[in-house]
Amino acid sequence: METGVYIPIISDYGFKATFGNEADSLFLRTALQALIKSDTPIREVHFDKNAFEALTIDSRSGIFDLACTDENGSQFIVEMQLGLAPHFVQRMKFYALHKFNTVVERGEFDYANLPKIYAIAILAKNILPMTHFHTVANLRSEEGEIIDNQMTFITVELAKFHKQVAEIQTDLEKLVYTMKTLHTTEPTQYPAFWNEEWLKRAINELDTRKMTPEERAYFARVTAANAEAVNAEKQKIQEAKLEVQMNAVANLLGLNTLTVEQIANAIGVSIDFVLEVQKMNTDKF
Repeated sequence: METGVYIPIISDYGFKATFGNEADSLFLRTALQALIKSDTPIREVHFDKNAFEALTIDSRSGIFDLACTDENGSQFIVEMQLGLAPHFVQRMKFYALHKFNTVVERGEFDYANLPKIYAIAILAKNILPMTHFHTVANLRSEEGEIIDNQMTFITVELAKFHKQVAEIQTDLEKLVYTMKTLHTTEPTQYPAFWNEEWLKRAINELDTRKMTPEERAYFARVTAANAEAVNAEKQKIQEAKLEVQMNAVANLLGLNTLTVEQIANAIGVSIDFVLEVQKMNTDKF
């Protein structure tokens, strides 16, 4: 992800420096309050360590980012997703239900006093059929009546947010606008609300001009590691695609009903590719 003066919040480094800032949780607390649309300030958060360690193996295009608990015992799971994820809802259900089961297994509950669980997904791409950028989902009846709000799923789709600075009013809108535009904005184009303390602190963490040499070195290491992981993932995808094409060509060759040209057109590959697969299969025997 290209970076100007400001590191993108939606990058791995940016997310950890803002949402995952354990030394200063003002931004996280205000952001969570906005995301769940609560009028009650969140005064404290406790970061849960290794909550989902080794549960899933995933590419860097979608990672479990943080889990935390507020002063009332409400549990928050936050994940950032940069790539396309058509089955992302299933993954969020997995995280939320695992958290639920963890609470139950520890015996730290009674059915009348279960802690609230908020599974929050911030997505760069669109996955839901709704047009609004912010979706809150609970267990509801077919008439839309809430049956249970102990577990809440919240989805933010950045690509659906199109408001301009003059239209922005709520903390939620300020948050999403900042996440979507900060890394493409010049310092001279600051919206006035970026001077609000919770956003100002987060933006300062992402200002490359204010980074120490140690922070610059860490940012360079994280960026390089992420780029390497993305390239490795792309290579895996290309290899899988190649294997599928080779198998498809081999199957059609085995039918002995199509010409090499027809097979190439049907699979979307070159004639040379079909001939190479044909040669490989011949060499096997």
